[in-house]
Amino acid sequence: MGIKQDVLTTAKASKKASLVLGNVATGEKNRALRLMAKNILKNAAYILRENKKDIKAALARKMRPSLLDRLTLDSGRIKEMAASLESVAKLDDVVGRIIQVRKRPNGLIIGKMRVPIGVIGIIYEARPNVTSDCVALCLKSGNSVILKGGSEALNSNIAIFKCLRGALSKTSIPEEVIALITSKDRKAVNELLKLNDYVDLIMPRGGEGLIKEVTENSRIPVIKHYKGVCHVYVDEDADINMAHKIALNAKIQRPAVCNAMETLLVHQGIAARFLPVLARDLKKAGTEMRGCKKTAAILKGIKSATEEDWYTEYLDLILSIRVVLDVNEAIDHINTYGSSHSDAIVTENYDNAMKFLSQVNSACVYVNASTRFTDGYEFGMGAEIGISTDKLHARGPMGLEELTTYKYIILGNGQIRT
Repeated sequence: MGIKQDVLTTAKASKKASLVLGNVATGEKNRALRLMAKNILKNAAYILRENKKDIKAALARKMRPSLLDRLTLDSGRIKEMAASLESVAKLDDVVGRIIQVRKRPNGLIIGKMRVPIGVIGIIYEARPNVTSDCVALCLKSGNSVILKGGSEALNSNIAIFKCLRGALSKTSIPEEVIALITSKDRKAVNELLKLNDYVDLIMPRGGEGLIKEVTENSRIPVIKHYKGVCHVYVDEDADINMAHKIALNAKIQRPAVCNAMETLLVHQGIAARFLPVLARDLKKAGTEMRGCKKTAAILKGIKSATEEDWYTEYLDLILSIRVVLDVNEAIDHINTYGSSHSDAIVTENYDNAMKFLSQVNSACVYVNASTRFTDGYEFGMGAEIGISTDKLHARGPMGLEELTTYKYIILGNGQIRT
């Protein structure tokens, strides 16, 4: 079969399987997730061998160190994948939950019930652990999932997928509820995006180019996991030590992820005291700093930030720094250049904190905490399928509830409309 027929066959099977999965009991879904976790741990050596093939190819292509980190698996990350599957199994099942009930004067009882979306297509790049996280959440929320990972992680993704799907053979759940498109041909994605009769939602996770391409070509509704141009604003009334710790963590703890800080904003009244000490530690970590004119006057010798820098998601040890007049200018900068992902203020000033929370137009807004917490696991969701920077139908980390829609259920006793 050609690519078009392969993708169509996969989508049809996923749709059929989703109708079964939507009615599978919670206990059976949880058993499947725990079997998947055991299979991941049991086959850790196999997964790591396949991952080394991807790493070897990435090194030959001279992949950036930050992206290589996202691609790399080790025993710790394998255990995290299994733990995530287990944690999703422990979560309450949202499918079938009644979220609203009203009784009409004519006696009709009208309720809203959470139901699966159906079939979800996920297109993602160089993070193989995404494979298991997405399968876990889709399975628990009653959705079939079609995965299309990047070619740079193909061997790793296939290995993880085999472990996950193999576990389903020991359950009553159709194996077709999880599918992986392995073709490296970009036509496979284009064909998937046309199948609105079988696929209900597309989620792209990756670079700006991938997301734009998917959004422009999809016939299927898209929820964007868009770029993370995240900010930390250090207010004049910030605790200096707290601000130092938060800024360092947000930038250097794991710079290649979407919730890492890309731009630091500092109040002009605290900049001269705060920036030199922070810059010393950023430099020790290998961070390149680019600043506005006021920043350059304090940190001699750093590169000048361009207009493009304020819009850029580096995913690397590069940081843009701007000294601002006050909290209002910080908010204006974020709403102008940010990507509506995650932004933080460090302050002891209650009014400024509340203003920041209410006026910053982002999915996740923090007071006195690192943006690195924008994560489904950290938010108590067990895992996440992505972080939506859209406003419809979900926003921020997408867990089980965000992977459901609802239907109205109406109970009567013979009512007719007159």
